[in-house]
Amino acid sequence: MSEIKRIEGGQRMSQAVVANGTIWLAGQVSQPGKSVTEQTQGILAQIDTLLKKAGADKTRITYAQIWLADMADFNEMNAVWDAWVPQGHTPARAAGEAKLATPDYRVEIIVTAVL
Repeated sequence: MSEIKRIEGGQRMSQAVVANGTIWLAGQVSQPGKSVTEQTQGILAQIDTLLKKAGADKTRITYAQIWLADMADFNEMNAVWDAWVPQGHTPARAAGEAKLATPDYRVEIIVTAVL
């Protein structure tokens, strides 16, 4: 049986789970009420921190799922994403529009990575 490592675990969920060489991050949100640019920057910083705690970095991301409250913000989010994601290590990715937990959240990002 392989070990399961839970990072920043709480009563409802963990921010990251590592098992069998795979890292799953919970959906990351940041700075409610801020701009899409600021929220995306905050989320990506959180992803960097969680991946480091798991023993990896953004070059190890295999899949990203991005939810936007409004697809009109797609280009603004992408400008931040494109500056952050390492060329040559771009993951498979999907982006869509969804009603997020509160109207103050405009972006949520979920990633899966490998050790």
